[in-house]
Amino acid sequence: MSGILNGKKILVMGVANNRSIAWGCAQAMAAQGAEIIYTYQNERLKKFISKLVTDEDRLIECDVSSDTSIDSAFKLIAERFGKIDGLIHAIAYAKKEELGGSILNSTREGYGQALDVSAYSLLAVAKAAVKVLNNPASIVTLTYMGSSRALPNYNTMGIAKAALESGMRYLARDLGTDGIRVNAISAGAIKTLAVSGIKGHSELLKISQSETVDGVNVTKEEVGNTCAFLMSDLASGITGDVIYVDKGVHLR
Repeated sequence: MSGILNGKKILVMGVANNRSIAWGCAQAMAAQGAEIIYTYQNERLKKFISKLVTDEDRLIECDVSSDTSIDSAFKLIAERFGKIDGLIHAIAYAKKEELGGSILNSTREGYGQALDVSAYSLLAVAKAAVKVLNNPASIVTLTYMGSSRALPNYNTMGIAKAALESGMRYLARDLGTDGIRVNAISAGAIKTLAVSGIKGHSELLKISQSETVDGVNVTKEEVGNTCAFLMSDLASGITGDVIYVDKGVHLR
């Protein structure tokens, strides 16, 4: 079947399980003809993605908190797949203690870890990816509107997402001469493993649903379709942008 991503090879980083937004992106891109490659953090987490992806060659270990691991992963990607056409960065982490109550609960260690894994990792993987990305190519990262609003309990992760979005813009500026576009999708609240780590996440999902324009929360499939578009040549004029896919919640 013909699709807007026929012939493209795309790396997806951050699939935790079948409810992950990253999995929605992978499925949407595969439906449009893309060949998908996946990374996982370590052997413990590999068992979860192995239930979804049975082709072992498409699974690459990559711990984004380690430059050595990143370099090894991209060398292996180049060996197995040659040049690739895109990268989805769907990685974020903060300790539970950083995701509840007052921002004054934040610690130096927790703050640093959240910024490292959730924001710096985009720059780290982009450095390695430049060597294997085609011209043209596309990088997409996932963010949330807690980057620009002080939402309840989001706290340190909101700060990390603000840093992520800023890093995305600087990457878009500097990678443009290599034909690489860099954008972020600000997805609405979706029931994922990541969201469940936020204190009061059930209330967050209800509030988000009440603020959509049609009273229905956005789905990972809808986010995935936007991701597929941004990966395609149809989006060749879009870079350095935050695209909201949240059923209008950001309008409120």
